[in-house]
Amino acid sequence: MSVVILKDALDTLKSKGVRITPQRHAILEYLVSTKSHPTADEIYKSLARNFPNMSVATVYNNLRVFRSAELVKELTYGDSSSRFDFVTHDHYHIICDDCGTIVDFHHPGLEEIEHLASHVTGFKVNSHRMEVYGTCPACIKNEVVMN
Repeated sequence: MSVVILKDALDTLKSKGVRITPQRHAILEYLVSTKSHPTADEIYKSLARNFPNMSVATVYNNLRVFRSAELVKELTYGDSSSRFDFVTHDHYHIICDDCGTIVDFHHPGLEEIEHLASHVTGFKVNSHRMEVYGTCPACIKNEVVMN
């Protein structure tokens, strides 16, 4: 499945006149294959061994290209580093307060929020963002071990 998704993403870039460099391909492939919502630094560290001449700036520049092509969403949470999400269709996130892990979840009834907000306020709603915060299973397990 991810091979098809990667090919579609590469085709999208090509259709927008974006040249596919080996680094760009590798960064996109990493994003398609991960569910971890990585930071640019995490992407860089994962790929640096295979691309010793690549810099963190290269990763940021490519993420900017992907964002402009609407292939990734940039997630910002407070003062922490931006995280990048290849899944651009509407979905929601649950975020661990302790370690920062972000997990996708979907609930079909949540789309009604935009309709209700528009109806109640008269706004033309463009988008919404919902985040749920808690403690992930790994951190709960660590708490139990430490106590």
